[in-house]
Order: sequence, then structure tokens, then C-alpha cells
Amino acid sequence: MDKKMMRLLSRISIKKNSGVSVLTLAFALFVFSTAAFGNNIPSKGKVTMIDLGAKACVPCKMMAPILVKMEKEYAGRAVIHFYDVWKDREPALKFKIRVIPTQVFFDREAKEVYRHEGFMSEDEIIRQLAKMGVK
Repeated sequence: MDKKMMRLLSRISIKKNSGVSVLTLAFALFVFSTAAFGNNIPSKGKVTMIDLGAKACVPCKMMAPILVKMEKEYAGRAVIHFYDVWKDREPALKFKIRVIPTQVFFDREAKEVYRHEGFMSEDEIIRQLAKMGVK
């Protein structure tokens, strides 16, 4: 486990009877599980969806459980990755985002084909991935 992941885990606080803490934990686990793929995004050879947001952003927190679910459901068929741009601004600059959350979809050739700003529902993500040939 690298130092960045250890710092992330040390910042997770769980409070009893708090719905927000469950979302925070889900979000942190998603960040933790996808951190190793950050250097290879977008992934050539697979459809890739990246979500650029922040742990403290309300719409981003709402998307966290959706992203965790999508990552599991599309494992091996598409890459789903989250960047916390408040902790690391480099992805925000690299992908030229204006607002968070922003979702960017790349085809199998790693070319951007679709961009969405704001909260994106599970159904919208599924429809976009299907348009790109991911079932």
C-alpha cells in the first residue's frame, strides 16, 4: 500500500448513525481501489469513463455509490475511474474541466467522445456506455 493510499485511509472518519459517513466511506473505497490505475487513464483498448470531482462536493458524494457499483458491474469490460481534483489538481488541468463533477468518456482508442458536467445518474452512465458498445 503506497503512502497516498495510507493518507486517504487515515482521513476517513465514521460517525454512528450518519448517512454521510457511509457515502464518505464508499467514496474513499472507490478512490482507494482505482488509485493504482491513475497513470494509465484513459485506458487504450477499453472504453473508459472518468469522473473528476471531490470528496467534499455534494453531487460528487451522491455519485460515489453509483461509481462503486459501476466499477464492479463493468469490471473487465470498461474502466471506471475517479479523480479527486481538490487533492490533486493535475487531472483537472489535464482534462480541462470547468466544474465538478465532470464525467469524460473515452473510446477504445483513448479518444474523448462524450463529456458531461454535473451529477450523472446511473441510467445515464449505462446509456452512454451502451452507445459506446459496452454491454
